Amino acid sequence: MAKGAVAVFRPVWRRNFSASTAHRAINKVCDSAQEAVKDMKGSSTLLVGGFGFSGVPNTLINAVRDRPDISDLTVVSNNAGMPGAGLGQLLESKQISKMIASFIGENKVFEKMYLTGELALELTPQGSIAEKCAAGAAGVPAFYTPAAYGTIVQTGELPVRYNKDGTVAEYSKPKETREFNGKNYIMEESIFGDYALVKVHKADKQGNCQFRKAMNNFNEAMAKNAKVTIVEADEIVEVGEIDPESIHLQSIYVDKVIKSTEKTQIEKLTFAKDPSELLQAGSGDATARRERIVKRAAKEFRDGMYVNLGIGMPLIAPSYLPEGVEVVLQAENGILGLGGYPQPGEEDPDLINPGKETVTLAPGASVFGSQESFGMIRAGKIDLTMLGALQVSQYGDLANFMLPGKVKGVGGAMDLVANPEKTKVVVTMEHVDKKGNPKILADCTFPLTGPRCVWKIITDLAVFEVSPTEGLTLVEHAEGVTVDEIRSKTAAPFKVADDLKPML
Repeated sequence: MAKGAVAVFRPVWRRNFSASTAHRAINKVCDSAQEAVKDMKGSSTLLVGGFGFSGVPNTLINAVRDRPDISDLTVVSNNAGMPGAGLGQLLESKQISKMIASFIGENKVFEKMYLTGELALELTPQGSIAEKCAAGAAGVPAFYTPAAYGTIVQTGELPVRYNKDGTVAEYSKPKETREFNGKNYIMEESIFGDYALVKVHKADKQGNCQFRKAMNNFNEAMAKNAKVTIVEADEIVEVGEIDPESIHLQSIYVDKVIKSTEKTQIEKLTFAKDPSELLQAGSGDATARRERIVKRAAKEFRDGMYVNLGIGMPLIAPSYLPEGVEVVLQAENGILGLGGYPQPGEEDPDLINPGKETVTLAPGASVFGSQESFGMIRAGKIDLTMLGALQVSQYGDLANFMLPGKVKGVGGAMDLVANPEKTKVVVTMEHVDKKGNPKILADCTFPLTGPRCVWKIITDLAVFEVSPTEGLTLVEHAEGVTVDEIRSKTAAPFKVADDLKPML
């Protein structure tokens, strides 16, 4: 080389591969769902994405349904569809022997099979399912989480399988606990799936994928986790048609791709209404009680807050936002910037709230996977969460997920109340139940969602501030309601604030 000359190094891969870029040999597209699942085996762990009906891989589920030899499955999914739809079909065909889920919901077949011993159920907090899949995808065998500490999930008193006569055949295992920086955590073991069935909006032939709206939910974490990941896409495109920065699931995680042939259904079609219509609840008195609670709850919002709202009355509270107050609503199924209900014709099956109702996106909204959503929640990035309750104790223990003989599931509530030091937990509920029994007690009699986590209770009769060490303080009373009446309907001691005020 001549003195002063500059050496130029050309990467060898350029010569070897440049000619192949125009005619890629990699093509993961299968002709049909049946071909995609032909090598699936039973007695395996199957991860299935979706939340409600959004992001559910129905084409692939139907193909598994048509293979009765694929049985004895342990299925990991947020819920199990509905009777005759989605995973509900695999329950009815007895192909599932165990569910790992956070929610039973309105699926009566699921509930009956569990309570009569036909199905094992490992009821798991929604955020823990997402993180168990995400951690497994990253090769991490276990992690510590504050969610479910102090509950029957931690202590191992949650029934996994019942006998036919309704007695418990098997309980869950107690979780290891550990303290970090003065806070208690439980250890959760990661999930490692054999197969994953996931739904995406677009996939290219190489296996790169893109989600739309809120269809990501559990799909991304599950797709990255399994030994074999099978994707069904609304649209299959050529390699290069999805911009690199718009690829949400990379090809390295995907083994097979099929074209979806099933239309996404809407579970709870909900349209924009006047707030007064949303509050309707049987009798006029019941509606008036709900309205009083919701209007008072709306006063807890402060300008700029990030807020997560539970199903029911909390979801109505933003309709009564004070003038000049703007809040950003977060939904645990992967939305930051949740909007109101759509007008007729604007509904989108891939835009739903945690109650599975159709919604819209507010300006500036963003969407992401459930693992990201619950990371925000557990880290205390949410300023306030508002939830319903079955019972609240004098020191702020919350019970809102299980009644004797009835199981709906834990959902995301255990995660939402896991960081009360940073996220204020406000409970909205009627002061007594339908039989007139107090719902504010010295100690909860129902299984806990979280210990000493409630910051404020808003009922149709009163507002209490709650201290985990000092207990209850009555700070407001409803118009025409005396302190003596509140005491007669509250089964816990409480102090009365010196500046007790009427609820406005």
